[in-house]
Amino acid sequence: MIAQIEGKLVSLEEDKALVSVGPVCYEVLLPGYAVSALSGSIGATITLSTTEYFEGSLGGGNLIPRLVGFLSADEKAFFGRYTSVKGMGIKKGLKSLAMPIGRIADAVENGDEKFLATLPGIGKRMAQVVIAELKGKLTAYAFSGATGPQGNRAAFSTFQTEALEILIAWGEKRNEAMELVELACRKHPEIKTAEALVPLIYRIKQGIEA
Repeated sequence: MIAQIEGKLVSLEEDKALVSVGPVCYEVLLPGYAVSALSGSIGATITLSTTEYFEGSLGGGNLIPRLVGFLSADEKAFFGRYTSVKGMGIKKGLKSLAMPIGRIADAVENGDEKFLATLPGIGKRMAQVVIAELKGKLTAYAFSGATGPQGNRAAFSTFQTEALEILIAWGEKRNEAMELVELACRKHPEIKTAEALVPLIYRIKQGIEA
């Protein structure tokens, strides 16, 4: 099994990428949040943690090997648990991951059925099943359970999580975006909305604001 690939990102579509590794170019299926995170990396060298599966049916005799990529080994491990839910499957799982994995794990751990039901292809019934089967099992992947190098990263509030989702959607890497949110909130604790926080973060990043 191909567990990881490192190569040049040749192209990016809404659900997959082409990655050139030497003379070989791999088609890698991606969840939506990963496509957003990689949107500014065309031509750059990237590393994806990968897993494989076969699409099709044994009876039909037309099994097609597929490669699925994630931004980290932890996110791949999350996907393995996520797709163990009855009725989920690889395709539905990939389609539904339009938001960062930490946000989805948070929703499961908090029993946020309403949020989960808004994910592509999920709906109310599947949201209930996901919570029933996975609640209590995803704390290691949730933003509220994430830790920094010293293990002391505090839980994000709702507005911080919203700001984080915006930054990731605009191409920031997850860990770097989390650090930017924390830095901006330390410098300006009076900020209490994502609408105010995101512009502040970019001013700090550009060196306009101390």
